[in-house]
Formats: sequence, C-alpha cells, structure tokens
Amino acid sequence: MTSTTARLGTSWKSTLAAAGIGAVGGFVVNTVIALIGRGVLGAPDEFMPLQPQVYGMLTLVGALAGAVGWHLVATRSGSATRLLRVLVPVVLVLSWIPDVVLLATRSQPGTTTAGVLCLMLMHLGVAAAAVPAYRRLIPPQS
Repeated sequence: MTSTTARLGTSWKSTLAAAGIGAVGGFVVNTVIALIGRGVLGAPDEFMPLQPQVYGMLTLVGALAGAVGWHLVATRSGSATRLLRVLVPVVLVLSWIPDVVLLATRSQPGTTTAGVLCLMLMHLGVAAAAVPAYRRLIPPQS
C-alpha cells in the first residue's frame, strides 16, 4: 500500500464517500425490499417504516454511523480487520432489537410480521451495500 493509499484510507473525506455509497446503495436495496413488502407480502401503506421518507432517512443515518464507526476501528485498532469481522455481524444483530420490540408491541399502525421482517432485511441490505464501500475506501490499517 502506498502512502497515498494509506492517507486516502484514513481520511474523513473517504469516510464520507463510503457513507454516501452505502446510503445510496442501501436506499436502492431498501426500496426494492419495501416494494416487495408492501406489494407481494401485503404490508399496509399505513406502516410508515416502509415508506421512502422514513427508511430513506434511517438508511442515511445508518450508513453514516457505520462509516464513522468503521473509520474509528480501522484507524485506531491494532487488530482492526479481526475486530471488524466480529463487530459488523454483532452490530447488525443488535440493530434488529428495535424491530423485534416493534413486532412484540405493535406500537406502529399497520405493524405486521411481514412488515417487520422487511425492516430487518433492510438492515442487512444497508450492510450489504455499505460494508464493501467501507472496506474499499476505509481500509483497516492492521
């Protein structure tokens, strides 16, 4: 790795670019999931988490938070690659807790099992879009 690549990999500019790629890719994936959820799986339109204005903002926040977290681990940990291999799936599973609570409490109008499963898939969709961008633009230093 050249010093230019190392600097690029640790810059906040590349972190922001990775977040943007993750957010756009995640939004595309989440739109497909939401359309399937509201269409084929019958989640009602009143279930707001499957509406673009809701999942779009949450996708952006998730991709940005993930990029910042990845950046901090990638640039500060002595064993970043190994740590990220553990952290990514753990954080993904933890991100499902609010969805499980939503399913249990049905606190949102129109909550269905299919709708909540779509939300859970959306978390996976953002990770699938974002992690490759993080890996490429924010390479672990160890």
